[in-house]
Amino acid sequence: MSETQLKYEHISLARAQFTDVNLSSSLFDNVSLKDAQFTDVALAGARFSNVNLSNVTIDNANLQGMKINGILVSELLAAYNGHNHQHC
Repeated sequence: MSETQLKYEHISLARAQFTDVNLSSSLFDNVSLKDAQFTDVALAGARFSNVNLSNVTIDNANLQGMKINGILVSELLAAYNGHNHQHC
């Protein structure tokens, strides 16, 4: 399959379904993914800036090397779990 650079602006893809799609190295700017669902998605190496993650749920995720505001999530979870176990 050939890779073509495409540019879409001012378009609505609300309620679209994407299956077996390669969006590697794509840029998403001023995009709404509100209430979107992601299953079996590879986001390794992705960067998020100025994002609203309120009410986001993440389950069964590989968080190895993931950072939030420069802090490893694994360290945050370890500190959180250690703090909670101290008060048991």
